[in-house]
Amino acid sequence: MVNIRRKAAFRWWSRKNFWYWFFISTFLLFIRFSKGAFILDAFSTLSRPFWPGTAQREWIVNGINLEQQIRIDLLEKDNQRLREILNLQNSSKENQVSAAVISRRSRDFWQQLELNKGAKDGIQEGDAVLGPGGLLGFIETVTLTTSRVRLLTAPATKLGVWIERSKVHGILTGVGTNRPQLNFLEKTPDAELGDIVSTSPVSTLSPPNLPVGVIQSINHQNLPAPYAFVQLIASPEAIDWVQVQSRNEKR
Repeated sequence: MVNIRRKAAFRWWSRKNFWYWFFISTFLLFIRFSKGAFILDAFSTLSRPFWPGTAQREWIVNGINLEQQIRIDLLEKDNQRLREILNLQNSSKENQVSAAVISRRSRDFWQQLELNKGAKDGIQEGDAVLGPGGLLGFIETVTLTTSRVRLLTAPATKLGVWIERSKVHGILTGVGTNRPQLNFLEKTPDAELGDIVSTSPVSTLSPPNLPVGVIQSINHQNLPAPYAFVQLIASPEAIDWVQVQSRNEKR
């Protein structure tokens, strides 16, 4: 009697193990062929209350829009620079000469550019040199086929300028860095960050009202008069073509 019960229990346990391993094997095969899709669906349903809200979605969208706007602005700046270079190269006004920059020393003490045009092209010492956006400097020396530009950033270079908005005059002085210093003539000048600085209408060194740069910082505490640093609009490091403009009406 005991043996019969043991045999019956063994058969029952064997059938149970069979179905147990059968279901496990089927489940694993199902996961294998479905690649766990139903598990992901179940996880998605259970985790839905913890999903990021609309605020974070808006942050992401704003970030994407900002990135795209930056890319567009950079492309527009590159396009504008290329268009300005082409305009300089093709300029043919009577009192202007387009010239290519063949050498530059804009980062060392000398602060100079070398151009591929010279006396035979009508260029003279003292002529103003303009890049895309504003004044760069003046012709310092001339040979028959080349000329040398002394940049506004060169030490001891001086130029009369003014802020057209407030009619405040000053002396722009090169200090050997990429930002020349603007020394005001008044103790309390009406000058603000972002003001446009241009050549003075009474200057004898350059044509009047040529854009030069933008005020980047002001030291109001300096005595006897404040001074400011000016970021040039035309960057010598990024210019390949310039215009040489004579102070005379005719060449």
